Amino acid sequence: MRFDRRELAGAVADVGVLVPIAVALIVSNGLSATAVLLPAGLLYLAAAFRYGLPIPVQPLKAFGAIAIAKGLGSDEIAAGALLMGVVFVILGRLRLLDFAARAFPKALIRGVQLTVGLLFLNIAWGLVLDPPESFAEHALPPAWALTLAVLAVGAALTLRRYPVSLALVASGAGVMVWLGASSAQLGPSGLSLPSLDPATLATAFTVLVLPQLPLSFANSCLATSDAARVYFGEKAKAVTPGRLATSFGSANLLAGAIGGMPVCHGAGGLTAHVAFGARTAGAPLVMGLTLIVLAVGFGAGLAALLAAFPLPILAGLLATAGLLHIGLLRDLDSLPAWALALGVGIVGFEVHLALALGLGLVVYWGARLASTLAARPRIA
Repeated sequence: MRFDRRELAGAVADVGVLVPIAVALIVSNGLSATAVLLPAGLLYLAAAFRYGLPIPVQPLKAFGAIAIAKGLGSDEIAAGALLMGVVFVILGRLRLLDFAARAFPKALIRGVQLTVGLLFLNIAWGLVLDPPESFAEHALPPAWALTLAVLAVGAALTLRRYPVSLALVASGAGVMVWLGASSAQLGPSGLSLPSLDPATLATAFTVLVLPQLPLSFANSCLATSDAARVYFGEKAKAVTPGRLATSFGSANLLAGAIGGMPVCHGAGGLTAHVAFGARTAGAPLVMGLTLIVLAVGFGAGLAALLAAFPLPILAGLLATAGLLHIGLLRDLDSLPAWALALGVGIVGFEVHLALALGLGLVVYWGARLASTLAARPRIA
């Protein structure tokens, strides 16, 4: 493990996804701050020791967005986390995802990564121009926020060889403490077991789990495993789709049991960690310990404190990760591969990733079949 400045800079580079969704779930949906951060912190530690690489931990993005938009309570969110955990632990342990991954060509996976990059850019745009209600008290006017976010992106892209993300996050943390110190309290927030019944489980499955399943399969498992191989080669041989599913599925069983935030891995988060300097398990170890300390030591007042973190910094880091993640497409070497990746990425972003995956598989394997049939010699 390494703990130098670049490793620490890479460790904090993915907070642009974690903080907004975590704060919204705490403030808008009534989740315990300790329950929100504890599963994420423990999964970071597990990833550090299981994979030895900067494997990221993120909230379930589609799941979280729907829960926030519909104002679902902690019971529905807990039920959804438990169901996600059961599904992915089973798929991971049976190695079904490793088998299914063989059907997905590189171009299709690059399309998934394009979708994720575009989603990051879209979320970053929304953070500065239409701030979440949970950040409204400290939000800057859109023009100022956009200007600062663009400056943050410029600094992050041009100064990546230096620990620029660490400087940005440290500056944001200083502002956060300055604005929210009066609300800080020591100790954890309360934990409680969820109240589950058939109606709650049915709502969670149809409203939260079904929209999230294709994104978790494609991004958390397939795309993250692929990105790890791109960045680390043979060192990433343990980062398989099945093992990733098992690790974040297990964390979701804990999240559901204590009424917390469901979590996953993510290819975009891996790009963020790596792009800013993370190369070892030091980055996830630092992030895991930090989240656990915040959850247990400051959970009681964490909602107001995190809501004071400057959105332009979060948006800048998120947009930078999105742009760099889209850059993974540069290793495509043929026009058909580019066409497939762009088609999957755009359909996944504009419509739905499940539809994009289905269409991409039909196009790719249909073309392979047609090429095989055309190459067969004809019998007179």
